[in-house]
Amino acid sequence: MSRKHRQFKGAEVSCCVKYFLFGFNIVFWLLGAAFLGIGLWAWAEKGVLSNLSSITDLGGFDPVWLFIVVGGVMFILGFAGCIGALRENTLLLKFFSVFLGLIFFLELTAGILAFVFKDWIKDQLNFFINNNVKAYRDDIDLQNLIDFAQEYWSCCGAHGPDDWNLNIYFNCTDRNPSRERCGVPFSCCIKDPAEDVINTQCGYDVRQHGLDRQKFIYTKGCVGQFEKWLQDNLIIVAGVFVGIALLQIFGICLAQNLVSDIRAVKANW
Repeated sequence: MSRKHRQFKGAEVSCCVKYFLFGFNIVFWLLGAAFLGIGLWAWAEKGVLSNLSSITDLGGFDPVWLFIVVGGVMFILGFAGCIGALRENTLLLKFFSVFLGLIFFLELTAGILAFVFKDWIKDQLNFFINNNVKAYRDDIDLQNLIDFAQEYWSCCGAHGPDDWNLNIYFNCTDRNPSRERCGVPFSCCIKDPAEDVINTQCGYDVRQHGLDRQKFIYTKGCVGQFEKWLQDNLIIVAGVFVGIALLQIFGICLAQNLVSDIRAVKANW
């Protein structure tokens, strides 16, 4: 017994690192499970789970994908880090480190490419917004996302209100029988502080010739407003990204430290 005690005395797994990494990851594991649950519930409510082919039917972006992808990544990472730390499993801990390092590398690459290819990113953003303008009435979650963006950034369309001509319900063609013809969604309207109830019909006919749009709706595009918001909040946005990056590096270091401790203990067996 004394011989074994002398062998293990020089190398041991740090309980602080082990249980801190466990606690750190169990939070992400539970959050990932919650995000996945919300995403699957939203798809079930929209009938997507009963008809999986409808996933590709939507012409625009389905916001539920954010919950599914982010929740899935967090769930996998949390599981690997949590079980790896608790069971001192070096394979799971290595997977956790590599996966987290890959995400960090992809984020860093995306940031550099976005800085270098600003014009291309802007063009893609224009295309993305206009593509979703076309599908505005096709999905309630997409509709809510567009309404939130237009209200938050006080904008309308990608470049301006006329972008809503891309939507079959809002375009100004004579063949359009919709009551929303030559209008915009209510989220484009300048809000009246005296109104307690949202007027969802405030955007009707505002793009008709002869009307002074600026009195009724936002005339600036969301791409320009988003760029302005980024410039005004650059320090906060940069701080958030740096904080996320440091958190990822911290997680990688903890996992590698724990792997080293486990290897040192096994070397003394």
